[in-house]
This record gives sequence, structure tokens and C-alpha cells, in this order.
Amino acid sequence: MATSSPPLNPLSHPISKQNIQTETNHSPLSVLRKCNSLRELKQIQAFTIKTNLQNDISVNTKFINFCTLHPSRMMDHAQNLFDQIPQPDIVIFNAMARGYALTKTPFRALTLFARVLELGLAPDDYTFPSLLKACANCKSFEEGKQVHNLVIKLGLYDNKYIHPTLINMYTECGDIAAASKVFDKLSNPCVVTYNSMITGYSRCSQPNQALALFRKLQGSNITPTDVTLLSVLSSCALLGALELGKWIHEYIKNNGFDGFLKVNTALIDMYAKCGSLEDAVLVFENMRFKDTHAWSAMIIAYAVHGHGSKAVSLFEDMKRERARPDEITFLGLLYACSHTGMVVEGCEYFQSMTVLYGIVPGIKHFGCMVDLLGRAGRLEEAYKFIEELPVKPTPILWRTLLSACSSHGNVEIGKQVIERIFELDDSHGGDYVILSNLCARSGKWEDVNYIRKLMKNRGVVKVPGCSSVEVDNVVHEFFSGDGTHSESRGLHNVLDELVKKLKLIGYVPDTSLVFHADMREEEKEATLKYHSEKLAIAFALINTDPGTTIRVVKNLRVCGDCHSAAKFISTISKRQIILRDIQRFHHFKDGACSCGDYW
Repeated sequence: MATSSPPLNPLSHPISKQNIQTETNHSPLSVLRKCNSLRELKQIQAFTIKTNLQNDISVNTKFINFCTLHPSRMMDHAQNLFDQIPQPDIVIFNAMARGYALTKTPFRALTLFARVLELGLAPDDYTFPSLLKACANCKSFEEGKQVHNLVIKLGLYDNKYIHPTLINMYTECGDIAAASKVFDKLSNPCVVTYNSMITGYSRCSQPNQALALFRKLQGSNITPTDVTLLSVLSSCALLGALELGKWIHEYIKNNGFDGFLKVNTALIDMYAKCGSLEDAVLVFENMRFKDTHAWSAMIIAYAVHGHGSKAVSLFEDMKRERARPDEITFLGLLYACSHTGMVVEGCEYFQSMTVLYGIVPGIKHFGCMVDLLGRAGRLEEAYKFIEELPVKPTPILWRTLLSACSSHGNVEIGKQVIERIFELDDSHGGDYVILSNLCARSGKWEDVNYIRKLMKNRGVVKVPGCSSVEVDNVVHEFFSGDGTHSESRGLHNVLDELVKKLKLIGYVPDTSLVFHADMREEEKEATLKYHSEKLAIAFALINTDPGTTIRVVKNLRVCGDCHSAAKFISTISKRQIILRDIQRFHHFKDGACSCGDYW
């Protein structure tokens, strides 16, 4: 026979009035460790009021410290407690600053600090790390410099806890040079400081400097940590430096870092971005435990390499293992669908994010949906999708659609889209180039001339194409039409001969991609011949052993002619060429590409 449950008591176990009285003969704070919510914290606080402890500064300090452990939910209550203290000390402020630095309103730590100075409180060693972290999180560069000056004024510059947060503040605010100056002035930087500088270089897209500093770290008596290796792997990924990444992997295994979940996840990401999907799969399969981040990293790896069905299949495995997907997981799924033409599936996943998992789509998810529709030629639908978004569209969303207009040759929608882009940002050279090329392919030369004149008048410049290739653990960079590389003349000769051979097996340079009405056909062909992708591939052909896979990284989208040429080069060289552009990977083998020309 079923029995009814007793009514819930707001002071029931684990934190009840009786428990407080039983466990706190001298202080009610011993039950703080059992506290799970703000409501329960207030119960304990109420008991301190009844026992006349509400004005005890040590009691309030412990309450505030507890709130700062849960800053997203409890900082408002911490502020109320702080405001009730007639004479707060610097220890309480430090706790408040630490909490605010971890919230979505980190600037409140700085405004509170101004009040602290008015009260005449002297900052100590623990004040500035939290303040600098708050400056970094809210990108408050000027305030960060003022804090830096105060550190020097108070004679705390040699404090080892301040150095890492000072470096991090400058890198987060975009001044990597200032961060480097701080680091270079240190006589004996610790591993945490090294980590901050290496991470700073990596985040500011200076991977060569990050790796150089890692080598310096290895030459010292300091032992790297897992945090060090995360940034080093990120730098290898940025460069596409597979061989160096493999060496780092061996270092990880030899030094016992392969047990760190985050390190293994970073290895998956590194191998995927360096073009070795096989190695990424091996790392993933050998992981004894996989969290959501690891599953997501592998799904994204399959997606960027054009294996949409494998990405979807892995997601089903993930669900069977009861790992809960997050927003990154769905980014990978949507990306996989957009790059393999799985429009229906992509739309279903987009809906399920909110309906099944309660995940609110972000701007990147919206971008994937625009890309999904745009690649499929559903341009008007994509345009309407952007206009009806619940958030203000970013230039990137419109640029995604502009790229799709270019792929499908739709000048009219392209013009509408670029007007929307220019309302938000008219300084991006790529926008002008895409529309100019689109108009040129349609023979609208008046529009082409107008766009180029507009570009010149606004002082907008085109970002030069740059491709890199790793040979003997050295990353070599090439720019389109490059004449600066030490072997440029020889490379041009190699390419001249290579193109002759390609033409014999069917390659025809797509001169329609060179948009100059007054340029002769031979000049257009010469322009195509020395694109950065071709220079990098030619360099690898003459500097690596026959049969070696060639891996190239490009900073822009691969052009149609280079894509066609790479297929023919893979045939005559009997090599696999893996080209990573700004959007995805292309695996060229035996005259075919993994993208199936859907790119």
C-alpha cells in the first residue's frame, strides 16, 4: 500500500535548523561545505543573525568567499554582503574582485577597486592578479595599463603571481608586443609565466614565436605542464606543422601527459588541422574515457575533412554512450552537413539543438545554416533566414552568403548582400574582390570598374594569398606571384615545366578566374601559374622524397584553377596532396578530390 510522502520542509536535510544547531556549537560556518544553493546559504546566514554574528567580519568574509566560488549565480548576493560591511578590508575586496573577474560583468571589479582606493585600503599581492584578469576579460586596455603602472608604483612588479596575469591582460587586449616586453624583462620566469606568453603568442596567431619560446623553455630547468602543451599543440595546428606535432606527441607520451583528457583532445584537433585524419582517429580510439569535448573534436575533424556521413555516424555513437552534446558538437554536425550537401539532415539537427537539448543557437550556428542553404543554391532562402534572425546579423553571416552568390553566379542577390555588408563594415578587401569577380564573370565591366574605384578610394587592400608547407620540420611560406623566396626563380621554372606536363593530360588553365578586361590570355595564364598553392606544392615536389604526402595550408579559400591543377598533379606525381584552406580540407589523390567538387 502506497504511503504519502511528508511535506517538504524548507529547512530539511542536508541543511536544516537542527543540523545547524547540532553541527555548530561554536560557528554555523562548518555546514557551508554542504551548501548547494543561494537559498541554503541564506538559511545559514539567517542563523548567524539570530546568534548575533551578522557583524562578525570573519563570518561575512567566509560568506563572500563562498559566493565567489559560484560567481555566475551568487555575486549579487556577495555585493549585498560587501555593502553591509562598514569597514571592509583588502582581503574581502580581493575575494570580490576574484569573483567578478569570472562573471560576464568583470568591469565591476574595477569600479569596486576605485571605491577601495577611496577608503584608503592598501592593495596587496593578491589584489592585482584578479584586477588584471578582470581587465583581460572585458578588454579594458587603458584600465589595464593603469593597473600595471600602480603595480610598479607600489613595488610589486617582481611578484611572480602578477607576471602571468599581466602578460595575459596585454595579449587579451591585443598588444602582444607589450606582453612580450613584460616577459623579456623577467630574469627568472616560472612555468606559469612561460605558459601565459606561449598561450598569448598562439592566441594572437603567432605560432612560430610560441614554438620558439617553447624551445627556450625546454633549454631551461623548468618542466612544462599540460597547459604548456595545449598551447604548443594549438600552434602546430595553426601552422599545419604535422612532423613537429608528431614530435610533440612523442614528448607527451614520454613524459606522461597522455593521461590528460584535454591534451588528448588537443592532439585530435592538431592532427585534424595538420591534415592527418588517420592519426586523429587513432588518438580518439585509444582514449579510455571520452568527454563531450573529445567527441566534438572528432566530429569536427570528420567534418572539415569532408566525411559528413562519418561525422553523423559518430554523433549517433556519442548519443549511445550517453555523452551529452553541446553547442560545439552541433557546430561540427552543421558544418559536416553544409560541406556534403546534407541539407535536410542539417535543418533537422539545427531544430533539435533547441527542441531536444535546450541549446540556444549562436551566431556560428546561424552561419553554418546560411552556408548550408547557400551551397545548395537556396540563396533567397538563405537571405530570408538572415533577415529573420533573432539577433543582429554580423558581417560574417552576409559574407557567407556573398560567397555562395559567387559560387552560383547570382549577381543581383550578390549586390543586395554587399550593401548589407557595407552597412556594417566596408573595410574588408575580400568583399570587393568577390563581387568584382562575380560581376566580371557576368561581363558587367562597368560594375567591375566601379567596385575597383570604390576600393581604391576607401583605401581598402586585398589580403594576399599565402600558402605554407612543412619540409624537414621547417615551415616555408609562399605568396601569390612570390619572387622573394630564396628559390623563387627555380620554383617558377619547375612550375613552367609542370604546367606543360599537366596540359598534356588534360589540364586547361581557367583564365576566366583572372578578371582584367585588358589583359591578354597568356598574361592571365601566367598570373594563375604562380598562385601560392602551386608554389608550395612545387616546392614540396622537389624537396621531398617520391611518394611523400604533400600538406599545404592556405590563408584564403583555394581558387578553382589551383583545385583543378592539384587533381592533375596528384595523378602525374603519384602523390597525395592535402590542402587546407580557410574553410576545409581537400584531399587530392589519383586525379580526384575528397570534396567531390562540392566546395
